Amino acid sequence: MQRYIILIMVSLLIAVAAGCGQEAPEGPEAPAAYDIVIYGGTSAGIAAAIQSSRMDKSVALIEPTGRIGGLTTGGLGATDIGNKFAIGGIAREFYENIHRYYEGPTHWHGQSREEYLGDQQGRTAEGEEAMWTFEPSAALQVYEDMMAAEDIDLFPEERLKREGGVEKREATITRITMESGRTFEGEVFLDATYEGDLMAAAGVSYEVGRESSDTYGESLNGVQLYPDGLPGDIDSVKVDYFSRIPRNRHQFPDGVDPYVEKGNPDSGLLWGISHDTLAPNGSGDGKVQAYNFRLTLTDDPANRIPITRPAGYDSTRYELLVRLFQAQPELREINDYFIWTRMPNRKTDVNNRGGFSTDMIGMNHDYPEAGYEQRRAITRAHERYTKGLLYFYQTDPRVPKELQAFISEWGYPKDEFEENGHFTPQLYVREARRMVGAYVMTQQNVTGRRVVPDSIGMAAYGMDSHHIQRLVTGGMVKNEGDIQVHGFPPYPISYRSMTPRAGEATNLLVPVALSASHIAFGSIRMEPVFMVLGQSAATAAALAVEEEVGVQQVDYPRLREQLQKDGQVLGYDDN
Repeated sequence: MQRYIILIMVSLLIAVAAGCGQEAPEGPEAPAAYDIVIYGGTSAGIAAAIQSSRMDKSVALIEPTGRIGGLTTGGLGATDIGNKFAIGGIAREFYENIHRYYEGPTHWHGQSREEYLGDQQGRTAEGEEAMWTFEPSAALQVYEDMMAAEDIDLFPEERLKREGGVEKREATITRITMESGRTFEGEVFLDATYEGDLMAAAGVSYEVGRESSDTYGESLNGVQLYPDGLPGDIDSVKVDYFSRIPRNRHQFPDGVDPYVEKGNPDSGLLWGISHDTLAPNGSGDGKVQAYNFRLTLTDDPANRIPITRPAGYDSTRYELLVRLFQAQPELREINDYFIWTRMPNRKTDVNNRGGFSTDMIGMNHDYPEAGYEQRRAITRAHERYTKGLLYFYQTDPRVPKELQAFISEWGYPKDEFEENGHFTPQLYVREARRMVGAYVMTQQNVTGRRVVPDSIGMAAYGMDSHHIQRLVTGGMVKNEGDIQVHGFPPYPISYRSMTPRAGEATNLLVPVALSASHIAFGSIRMEPVFMVLGQSAATAAALAVEEEVGVQQVDYPRLREQLQKDGQVLGYDDN
């Protein structure tokens, strides 16, 4: 039995002993010392822990919640992949293990493997050894199996003490402390959280929100509302169908009234519309793109829990959706209002689409810097909104009958997220803090106009930002901030984008909240790439331990050699 399982059992035994009245030991525990300490059990954190173990380094993986895997086990089963051939190493191993998980009949119920792979998905090709769509429970099982084969100490439900919880000697982190009082010492630390909490607590520079377009000379950063077409420098680029076209399906059509009483500004704005005014295109701000939940639902009657009226339900929150229905009567398909992707066993990964959908636009701007309790409140608000949206679709008489009939067939799955009422606990934190490190990835890197010499993995998705705010302009409601620009080949990510400036931290690597502009991060921020970056960060950390140098001084040729040996794809020559 591996140590990460034993540690969970020990924690449970301690809790039982405390419940039986046995006296707990007094005083703080001695610091746990490791070669590599990883904060954040996301997909990146798991890949980093596995790689650390495989390089014979002692490793602690600290997860603030009780569930590992982040979004990959939290409902994002329709993998945003871009170009599959850019994904190697542990990331590809994970997707190949998903394929093996679903090979036999054991893990199929409600439908057969042949039925699902035949006509209900479009990501896995016939004969492919990897599989790119999966249930949350499948991803969790695969991750647990991969970790069980390694020597990893897992510490669940341990949150960083964000004020005063990081001790440094000059620019070297020596110890981190959890809210529980547990402390960890390490030679190298990795921040694998979506929020960048360890990075921020360590005093490393970062950004929240959008830079202006002038900051890095980018045409797609800052405020983005272009009624007359795209910036000239990307006119020749393939633009996604759901981006800025005359009838943008992520946008409200012209003429949708924003006021409680149509035509009467004195009646106030409908719920979900900001009082902010639209700034000039390209302006920077501190606002982040919308969050949502990637919804796991099922239409299998044997596995379905009905969608019921959530506490605090208020149908007026969805009045804008009614006006959207009225403004586009020709759009009556479910995929006009959601991305409704089928997962195995009659389940879904439901994502945002359209002017009013699962994204709770503008309601997350405080999240990146918020304390734990405020983040919990923001997450709960998103959950109430999402459950209310589903209930509204199923019950409100103003919903078009075609949409209502479809959604009425769906409910929450009995066999997923049992610890959270069968609803995912993982908010899709698309973007929070972004480090400003030794190198900043920008739009020029994504488009291939600037190529870095120190690749530690390839990104393969287009520049993707969800909307950031919903406001009134020209007397009508508009969403602002959406970018969907695709058509670029995979491009290398710089090792330096994971390293802080040397004067700020010499033994910290940041593979998730890495150093990138808002629009470049929108391309990099996909789960397969986070796994790639997690593995590369752990490889660099292991070499830093062996060479007894700071992460900025790791020998890149040696790092590149090790990454290629371990199956990472660093450039076109690696395929």
